[in-house]
Amino acid sequence: MKQVDQHEHIVTKKKQQHPIRFITSFRNTVLDVFLARGWVAATEEKGAAADWDIMWADRECVYEVLDSNTKLMNGQKLNHFRNSKELCRKDLLIKNLKSTRRQLERNGNCEEASHYDFVPVTFNLPKEYSLFVEEFKKRGGLWIMKPIGAAQGRGIFIFSKLSDVKNWKLKYADKEKGTKQVEAYIVQQYISNPFLVGGKKFDLRIYVLVTCFCPLTIWLYRGGFCRFSNKRYNSDASEIADNLIHLTNVSIQKTGNYDKRTGGKWDLKMLRIHMISRFGNSRVDSLFLEIQNILVRSINSVKDAMINDAHCFELYGFDILIDNSLKPWLIEVNASPSLSASTQGDYTLKSNLINATLDVVNIERRSNTDQKSIRGFDLVYHDNMENMDFPRRDSKNFLGGICDSS
Repeated sequence: MKQVDQHEHIVTKKKQQHPIRFITSFRNTVLDVFLARGWVAATEEKGAAADWDIMWADRECVYEVLDSNTKLMNGQKLNHFRNSKELCRKDLLIKNLKSTRRQLERNGNCEEASHYDFVPVTFNLPKEYSLFVEEFKKRGGLWIMKPIGAAQGRGIFIFSKLSDVKNWKLKYADKEKGTKQVEAYIVQQYISNPFLVGGKKFDLRIYVLVTCFCPLTIWLYRGGFCRFSNKRYNSDASEIADNLIHLTNVSIQKTGNYDKRTGGKWDLKMLRIHMISRFGNSRVDSLFLEIQNILVRSINSVKDAMINDAHCFELYGFDILIDNSLKPWLIEVNASPSLSASTQGDYTLKSNLINATLDVVNIERRSNTDQKSIRGFDLVYHDNMENMDFPRRDSKNFLGGICDSS
């Protein structure tokens, strides 16, 4: 764990004055929530004497502040940690998960290591191309290519022949630099047996808030949603190029027969009810607890690589896929999950999520610091707290539960 020296970095701030002053680069639900809470936009520059309490901005803007010589005042908050790429860049996430599993095995904790099986077989390209080819020849089937730093489905494609990868190497060669170097990608075995609802593929978007990496403190939001494909699922080789079948990203689905009323989404609570009607309470409770543990294990795998800072918090968007054996898989983690709304239901969910995040972060210093449930967030992991052992030994899970928006 890289720990910022708080004596160097913190300047004592005068007693909090109201209203709260904010800086944000967003003009969506984030701004709406800030204004609805009676907060006002800061007019000062982002210097040492800046009169602001919270900055909620894109990562580059936050990194600029953290990397500068700015002396942040006690109580000022920023919505990103400095090196969240350790969790959110696809290749680094895989590296950290593999490293954690190997360390557990070396320590003789093989049972816990065995639970780190929630990502598909993965290789980094072009670096591990030879290893990938060897594995591809053993397994065959469908594989999926993803650029390590892109989002919203950009650059993703599915293939079943090695010749498709060779064509990719030619297509993505860096012609501007006059080299044959290609953009870094990961390649994963494609999960070709997804659990379907109404014949359509979907994934889950789940929100997790980390308020500290030392001690690691993880809050899980009960609400979330499922993103559905436009077309009925088909894994035939002739259909693998159809992103409206295979990719659930809203930006992709909007290019097809997009349902503007629902946004192609289902509330997480609706999914839970649907699955209970098919598989019963016990099996669904077990599934959702397994998902919850995946979220905690993923974050736990990067905590030693993270730069902790008392001024920072981060809201992550986890994407989970369930296969037809009801095994959950981690697809990716987003450090800047979209907080723009495409429907009224989407707006309500995200507004409540932001309000809850601000209450947990406690900008206004109104929350009891001993609380374990705040407005839809539940404290699911804390390094130094009793009864927060991991993995959890009870059957309690929170996903898909009722969120208190009051």
